[in-house]
Amino acid sequence: MFLTGAPATMPDLSCYTTNLIAYLTPDVPGARRRLAEGIRLAVRTDLPPGELAFSHHPRVDTTADGRELAYRGAADWPAARGALLDALHRERRVLAVGNTRHLPWSAAHGQADAPHWLLIRDHRDDRWLIADHFAALTPFGDQEPYLGWISDAELATALAPLPGPAPEVTRRDRLALGQEITLPPAGHYRWLDRQPATQTPGAAPGPGTWELDLEASLTRIAGVFRTDPTALARYVDDLWAAARHHTYQLAFAVTDAGLDPERAAAASAAWGELPKTLRFAAQSAARGRPRPGVVDRSIEALLTSHQALTTDLPRKG
Repeated sequence: MFLTGAPATMPDLSCYTTNLIAYLTPDVPGARRRLAEGIRLAVRTDLPPGELAFSHHPRVDTTADGRELAYRGAADWPAARGALLDALHRERRVLAVGNTRHLPWSAAHGQADAPHWLLIRDHRDDRWLIADHFAALTPFGDQEPYLGWISDAELATALAPLPGPAPEVTRRDRLALGQEITLPPAGHYRWLDRQPATQTPGAAPGPGTWELDLEASLTRIAGVFRTDPTALARYVDDLWAAARHHTYQLAFAVTDAGLDPERAAAASAAWGELPKTLRFAAQSAARGRPRPGVVDRSIEALLTSHQALTTDLPRKG
C-alpha cells in the first residue's frame, strides 16, 4: 500500500503546474492568483511545418527576494542524491522530475514514459517523503494524489531519466515554467532549484516568433492539425494542459472578476471537449481515417464560446 495520506488540495491543473503551485505556495503569496491571471496559450509560429511549442503562462515562480527556479541535473544517482539532500535541507522541499512509467501511484505506471513533476518533502533513514498533488482522469485511468514514504532505491527508479524524449516533450520541458530555460543534458536526473533571477518578467516565452492572442493561437493550431494529422497525437497533451489551465482561469474569474457564470461554464465545457475530440481524431488518423472536420468544429466551438464572454478575462502577463 503506497498511499499513506492525501496532500493538501491543489487546483486541477497539469502535473507540472499542480506541483509547481504546491512548491511555491509557502514562499510566493498569491501564487494561485498570479497563475490564474497569467494563463495564456502562446504558440511559437516560426518552427518547421508541423512543429509547435507552447507557453501556458508567464513565470510565476519569482520570489520576493529575487530568486527563480532553474533545472539542475546529475549524470548518476549518487550525485543526484547528494544534490537533492542539499536542496531539501536548504529549501525544505524539492521539485523533482520523475517518469510516469516508474511511479507506482501513476495511472501510467508500467505503461508509458512521460516527465512528471513531484515534490520531495522529507528524508529519514534512507527513506523519502513524496507528495504528488496531481489528480486527473488520464488515458490510462484515474490519477489520484499521493503522499507516502519510499526507499532510496525506489526514488532512484522514480526519477530515472526518460529514454530518448521526443522533440515536443523536450520543448514542453524547456517551457514548463512559462519562459524557455536550459535543460540538463539528456540522460541526466533532473530537479529544480532556486537561483538569482535572470529572466525579465513579462518577456516573450523564448527565442523565435510567438503568437500570444488566444484566438490567433487556436487558429494556428487548427491549421497545423489540418495539414499534418500526426500532429494530433504529438500535441494533444499540450492542448489537454491548456484546457485544464483555462478552465481554472475561468473559475477564478467567475469568483474574483465577475465573469458571467453561464458563459464561463460554456467556455469551460468547450475546453473540456477539445482534448477528448483531439484524442478521438488522433486514434482515427492512426487507423488511416483522418477527421479534420471534427477537429475544426471543436476548435470553432471553443472560439465561439470565448467570443461570447461578456467580461474580459484577466490580462495576460
